[in-house]
Amino acid sequence: MRPDYQDYMHYLTVTAAYSPKRIPGKTQVTFLTKITGLPQLWTLNERRQPVPYVETIDRVLYYAHSPLGDRTVIGMDHKGNEKQQIYLYQAGDAEAKPLAISPDSFHYIGGWSPDGRSICFSSNRRHPGSFDLFTLHTDTGALQTIYNSDQFCLPVSWYDEDQILIRIDETNLNVTFYLLNVNTKEKRRIGTVSARYQSVTFHPDHNVGYVLTDAGADNLRLCRFDASHPEQLQTTYNWGKWDLEKITCSPDGKQIAFTVNEDGRSLLGLYDLSTAKSRLVTGMPEGIIDSLAWLDQEALILGLKSATIAGDIWRYDLTDRKATRLTSISQSSTIGSFLIEPELNRYQSFDHLSIPYFYYEQQPSAQKPAVIYVHGGPESQYKPDFHPMIQYLAKQGFAVAAPNVRGSNGYGRAYLELDDQRKRMDSVRDLAWLVKDLIKNHQVDPKRIGIIGRSYGGFMVMSAITEYPELWAAAVDVVGITHFTSMLSQTGEWRRAQRSCEYGHLESDQDFFEEVAPINHVAKIKSPLLIFHGLNDSRVPVSESINLEKEMKKYGKSVQLTLFEDEGHQTEKLNNHITMRGEAIRFFMEQLK
Repeated sequence: MRPDYQDYMHYLTVTAAYSPKRIPGKTQVTFLTKITGLPQLWTLNERRQPVPYVETIDRVLYYAHSPLGDRTVIGMDHKGNEKQQIYLYQAGDAEAKPLAISPDSFHYIGGWSPDGRSICFSSNRRHPGSFDLFTLHTDTGALQTIYNSDQFCLPVSWYDEDQILIRIDETNLNVTFYLLNVNTKEKRRIGTVSARYQSVTFHPDHNVGYVLTDAGADNLRLCRFDASHPEQLQTTYNWGKWDLEKITCSPDGKQIAFTVNEDGRSLLGLYDLSTAKSRLVTGMPEGIIDSLAWLDQEALILGLKSATIAGDIWRYDLTDRKATRLTSISQSSTIGSFLIEPELNRYQSFDHLSIPYFYYEQQPSAQKPAVIYVHGGPESQYKPDFHPMIQYLAKQGFAVAAPNVRGSNGYGRAYLELDDQRKRMDSVRDLAWLVKDLIKNHQVDPKRIGIIGRSYGGFMVMSAITEYPELWAAAVDVVGITHFTSMLSQTGEWRRAQRSCEYGHLESDQDFFEEVAPINHVAKIKSPLLIFHGLNDSRVPVSESINLEKEMKKYGKSVQLTLFEDEGHQTEKLNNHITMRGEAIRFFMEQLK
């Protein structure tokens, strides 16, 4: 059965707004959206209609307005290669102008100095695996190296005129924050224990800071530190078994806005610094908050998405406790009434571990086809945001399950580490036990089950169809890993160091890599396979997919590979997004429906 083209196009062309920021000194808000077909910077006019803020030739990955609000620094890559180059936009100019360009290098921007004259960024210009820290005066073009790092170093923000908050990734999970003095080069570490640290925010008087960390605990909690002794952390607030995810201190220093990741959905709260009391806000729609900032001391600006909202910008007023939707870019009068929220279910895996999954079903029926969607990472988490393919398949009578197998984020550090290195295949076994649950508890047809995943999720797809070939009737692999040896050998040097703590080490785990490599077990595959990959992928080499296709054909297996010459690890351009999702929909409809 083939789907109706016009029908699924209504789903695939829904776009979103995200990453909102207020322009300092103004009430104007900017955001990113793919209205033009790729992510660019937009704003709202006087009638609250979206209009371009500045047009760019490729996708915008990052932007930051100067403290004076007159200029904007923009990070833009080329054809999806993630190698950001830095551009400067002056309000009123026709276009953004090149500011820091080294096409073969990555650049990560840390924002503006307090006086609005300089920016900081890190780049691997000196060596592919070393990210040094630079400052750049935007008027004179003076470039200064202020810190040499042989690790993955990211500038986060300026703390004051002399210090920059930097982040160094130690492993795939553990990161360390430092306050770096740009003059003396002295680094002062926030905390002392290797752990997860994220979302640092400072009190306006700069004497006190706050950070989320799981140091000495299983979940991310709020800790306080004095700027003079940042290594000394004091636990301030936690939310039981769920991670705090984002924090930001109000301009008047009276409270901290925070989000909680409760089973994949966001709770928004306020913590009063004087009374040490918290409250959850009311009046916000249920969903996932992907960005959070203060407009002023009485209002928050945030990006929110859900299974039925692809993503829009919202304002929350603290006084009247009311949420206002500033953009309606993701609204669709055509398919809005068909979109559904998934149910949160759990099942017992092979070792009785409880595994959560989100279950989509438009109308209950017996012996229906099903698709399992596997997230990447692996230490990521499936959250119920808008997924056009999932929604369309559910409308066509499919059941869709999106699990957070062991190793997923959001359920504590112990759960995160359950699939590390030689425990890798336990998470694949979780997928096999999910199939049993779908058959038993949701009346899924055992002969019509498909699976799809991106990046590490692609590895999970390939492992599932080689380890349990009898379970699957169709599979889709997007930029997936087929052999850890080849992937780690060819990926960026800094990424190899991070990922080895998760996957294993080239020096000591070759035997395990050979044992579990899906490309070594292609002969076992029984289901037809679709493969998608971007030629400019800097994370998972495109050779992973090219070699997989060759092996599939060698054994006479059904396979189709689609390569995108203007994409990297993500599929950002609208026409490519339509091609990939459209082909995947047709494939599942033909093979399973």
